[in-house]
Amino acid sequence: MCDCIDAIPGTPIMRLLCIVLLVICLVLQAPPTFAGDQFEAGMGVVDITPVSGYRMSGYFSERLNTGTLDPLLAKAVVMRQGDTQAAIVFCDLIGISHDVSQRARTQTQQITGIPAEHISIAATHSHTGPMYFGALRQHFHEHQVAQKGGDPYEVTDYPTELTGRLVRAVMIAQENLKPVSLHAGYANEDRLSFNRRFHMTSGPVRFNPGHLNPNIVRPAGPIDPEVGLVSFTPQDATTPQAAIVAFALHLDTLGGSMYSADYPRYVQEVLHESYGDTFISLFGAGTCGDINHIDVTKPAPEGRRKTNEIGSMLGQTVAEELPKLKDVSQPSLAVARAVVDVKLQKFTAEEIDLARAMMDRVDDSGVPFLERVKAYSIMAAQLRGSETIGLEVQVFRLSNDVAIVTLPGEVFVDLGLAIKQVSPFETTIVIELANDAPGYIPTRRAFVEGSYETVNSRIVSGSGEEMVDAAIQLLHELGSPNDDTQQVE
Repeated sequence: MCDCIDAIPGTPIMRLLCIVLLVICLVLQAPPTFAGDQFEAGMGVVDITPVSGYRMSGYFSERLNTGTLDPLLAKAVVMRQGDTQAAIVFCDLIGISHDVSQRARTQTQQITGIPAEHISIAATHSHTGPMYFGALRQHFHEHQVAQKGGDPYEVTDYPTELTGRLVRAVMIAQENLKPVSLHAGYANEDRLSFNRRFHMTSGPVRFNPGHLNPNIVRPAGPIDPEVGLVSFTPQDATTPQAAIVAFALHLDTLGGSMYSADYPRYVQEVLHESYGDTFISLFGAGTCGDINHIDVTKPAPEGRRKTNEIGSMLGQTVAEELPKLKDVSQPSLAVARAVVDVKLQKFTAEEIDLARAMMDRVDDSGVPFLERVKAYSIMAAQLRGSETIGLEVQVFRLSNDVAIVTLPGEVFVDLGLAIKQVSPFETTIVIELANDAPGYIPTRRAFVEGSYETVNSRIVSGSGEEMVDAAIQLLHELGSPNDDTQQVE
């Protein structure tokens, strides 16, 4: 390629214009995806459970695994129509590190031919999976190395193992491609989720202020009761054999030291009962950065449903709605993406030094919680090694009526709702924690209100709204009636 560029005659500007024209010609020559082309989908499931004894994620302490309650899985769906291919992978993990995401997508492209930009790897945010990246992991790891000359809790290179397993999940899904019919829409589930931020009679907004707290005035935000659904039914079958299920509810309902997928495990079990043991539930976390399962209007434990109860109720809601979903009669697969560069919060050298020292007490309950959170957040920001971070937004168009948006980070529900409210697609499913885990992404209003999520955010106020704007723009570009890829022949 470089030799060809150098061979173009004329000035550097003329050569540059020639290159631009060449790229345009190549793009125009690429065959578009037409809605009349056959739509295919395939599923792949791979066990991503680490070895026993690994550190557990989710809390500000060194919690060691003691076994497996249920296996952690990576579930991939590959979609193909004409020459367009795309893949989404759903993982039973607290997050996907940018390093693992980039490696897995690059390797998947090399093996399967699916463009890396057409691949999204999303975490469900289970708090009962491994701690394999981030500032806490680095702190605990370095402490063990300093004390013992090695880390006895990382006997394997799990990030590399995970990368290979993610690639394998997509490979299996691609091998299983077959013609399918699509159905999409929403179920409604308003019994399980609650906004965890509250205005109080005095003082700032608080998160999780406790059951029956008399100082609670009202929630500081809404919930999203819509369960986004896309089902896949092979042409030789009469019922769906897989479905994307997206719901905005934090996966922090279990705790303990056993590996587990949290409540999506029970969603899967209910759908097995309804649609057979081979049915695959592809669970994606909706925008639930400020949403959990705690009903503060009731006393504990009544105000906290158990994991199996949450999953079973959600699974039943999904099972009842799947047969009612709207038929996607003219699928039209396309993918668009944008990377929004936003600023990281800045800290002085003194603040960074204090945070580094505070990490030795990050699990000390004698230190105020938000002080420990602040120290962790500062150190997490330093790991990025730059002043900005790229928030990657992807939009997967399945038809003129159905689109899936994937976003990085723990996104506040208002931001997801904003995307859905102005989307040109009748069904717009928004999934968070995709391709990177840059911490919380609150709204501008939340940054003013404060509390845990904003203290534990690495980005500056307004970044979430910039990400929303990018998602909306992509949705309108893919939903435009002038888009040639939507032509029907």
